[in-house]
Amino acid sequence: MHRLSRVGLLRTGVSKCIRPLSSTEQVLRKYPNHIQTHRLLKRHYRITPLMFDIKTIETPTFPDSVTEGDIMWIKEVGDAVDEDEVIGEIETDKTTLPVQSPAAGVLTELLVADGDTISKGTLLAKIDLGAGVEAPAAAPAAAAAPEPTPAPAAEPVPAAAPAADLGPAPASPGTPPPMPSAPLSVTPPPLPKAAVPPAVAPGELKPPGLRTENAVKMSRMRLRIAERLKEAQNTAAMLTTFNEIDMTNIMALRSKFKDDFLKKHGVKLGFMSAFLKASATGLKEMPEVNAFIDGKEIIYRDYVDISVAVATPKGLVVPVLRNVETMSYADIEIGLTELGKKARDGNLAIEDMDGGTFTVSNGGVFGSMFGTPIINLPQSAILGMHAIQQRPVALNGNVVIRPMMYIALTYDHRLIDGREAVTFLKRVKSAVEDPALLLLDI
Repeated sequence: MHRLSRVGLLRTGVSKCIRPLSSTEQVLRKYPNHIQTHRLLKRHYRITPLMFDIKTIETPTFPDSVTEGDIMWIKEVGDAVDEDEVIGEIETDKTTLPVQSPAAGVLTELLVADGDTISKGTLLAKIDLGAGVEAPAAAPAAAAAPEPTPAPAAEPVPAAAPAADLGPAPASPGTPPPMPSAPLSVTPPPLPKAAVPPAVAPGELKPPGLRTENAVKMSRMRLRIAERLKEAQNTAAMLTTFNEIDMTNIMALRSKFKDDFLKKHGVKLGFMSAFLKASATGLKEMPEVNAFIDGKEIIYRDYVDISVAVATPKGLVVPVLRNVETMSYADIEIGLTELGKKARDGNLAIEDMDGGTFTVSNGGVFGSMFGTPIINLPQSAILGMHAIQQRPVALNGNVVIRPMMYIALTYDHRLIDGREAVTFLKRVKSAVEDPALLLLDI
């Protein structure tokens, strides 16, 4: 029997795969040639695959204004995940934060249940980083395995012959079943029960006459939207003034240059750029509409940051386009395209929605013809756009059909008087109806 020592194992280059125990080391030192030494080596000094860590995932970094949120899991225990893959989302009252996997592996444990409220530093889940690496290694072995040889097809069984040709009967007939000693008792069928309405799976048609209710928990974002809207009604003295815009010229401008605009700037030319640019001009001329009340003071701004209301599957969000007064039509369209994509993909950050001095809401994309928008506090006014409709209007003493749009301005009457509100809305109307006014700065 050759002598086996720790030094010899170290020289073989497999020390990284050896896991000795302290008691075993003591036996090796004391009895280097004893048979018990070899038994301990066989039991404890074994070469095993490299052991991987279990990674614990914490909550992502919360913005300063966010302290907690509700977790919604996308992946389940046992699912394989890639590095940076989104395995869950944290829904806050302002935005949704993705929970990403730090590395490739397998999700082994969820430390919080779906829908639980979590805060900063909460441990969320555990991922086995080794499982994701070992799985691909088994694939080549499986591919190299020879394909099993298919069994030969069974010959067809011939059709049954007549009873006379079946051959001799068996020597001993089978044992007949025992006869019951007493008549079998027959249980009468149960009485019919009252009919119960069948359960209806989601998406299936309901039987006629079936009335059901379904309670769904409100999301944090929906709760926050409800709180802010009600807060605006309870705080501001809201009043709405209206006007209408002849969209003939701006539609002709868009139709004439939309292809060249798209070719040069890579985005489509819409109507929002005209309304946002006209609003920025009106806000500079009427600073009260761009101001807000802070306690007993009025805060005036020398910049224009316009919040644009965007409807998403999770609720209404208002990302902010900043310094609109310095932007061209192309700059506005590019900025709106980027914010819209972020909103649809759920990638809006708190910084994208923070601030804003004025809001524009376009209910016309849903076919709204008339409405009174609600102020987005702490702002003092909001412009509502509506659908374009062909309507008869009087023009130079004649009745003509023109594409018309109603616009509405809801404002806080505590700060803005009717004169400023009406003047601002007329400025928006003139700048949209004749874009040359903005070009000539008149």
